[in-house]
Amino acid sequence: MYIKSLMAANHYSLCMGRASDLQEARSFGANEDPASSRDRETTNCETILMKLLRVGLPGPPSRTVLSRAGVLILALGLSGCFTAQIFPTSQERDISLRSGDLAASGIAFITPSSATGQEEEKQALAMIFAEVFKQQRPGVRVVGLPESLNAINKAALADVYKQMYHDYRDTGLFKRDILKQVGAVTGARYIAQIKLQGFEQGAKERFGAFGFRIVETTFASIRIFLQIWDSHDGTIAWEGMQEMHYAKDRITDKPVTLHSAAERTARDLIAKLP
Repeated sequence: MYIKSLMAANHYSLCMGRASDLQEARSFGANEDPASSRDRETTNCETILMKLLRVGLPGPPSRTVLSRAGVLILALGLSGCFTAQIFPTSQERDISLRSGDLAASGIAFITPSSATGQEEEKQALAMIFAEVFKQQRPGVRVVGLPESLNAINKAALADVYKQMYHDYRDTGLFKRDILKQVGAVTGARYIAQIKLQGFEQGAKERFGAFGFRIVETTFASIRIFLQIWDSHDGTIAWEGMQEMHYAKDRITDKPVTLHSAAERTARDLIAKLP
């Protein structure tokens, strides 16, 4: 009977983990209210748990009833720990970018840079930002990284583009004449450059019993710097930085990915643009 109670609690926790995952999947761009979705999934999980507690058990004495109630309360208590804890810190500077400038002139993404050993994530990072930008600013013409690179290569500017980044690593500057050429071939006045300054992820056990891991805390920290350059005069029009710490209790081995952390950061930074 005790084993069945533990199995019931574990089954409920698994169900709640799936409900939490469904809530996250629906929270971005969904029409359904996340709260009502979570409530429905929670009700379903509670129904499953109550059925498990009843299956195969004879009419229990009062002590067993109390034991079952204790398991239910424990499971419900654990489910409350599965809410993500997100702590963002951001800073931005409006230099010359004004409301309506992006809609009037467009924006193109160029190759991100990285100082964290995450060099292979550059293309993915640019794709995430471009997609979020299109969703949040549908009135702005957005040129993604692949389209920018295609235009640069077709215009035989590959060597010039490479030299531009070489100079940027040393000085933090994009040369005006090269930046102007990039803006001309992409058809966008404003050029967005992303820098992944830090990313860390991991997990640690929070609750276990009898040698089994029941709940673990997955966490991630990310810091991204975004600069928007004006290709007409070679100046920085806007810049912003966000550092975010994300933690969530789970009963499944599902880490906090770079994609999910970068997507949340992109939404926050783009929302601050004029």
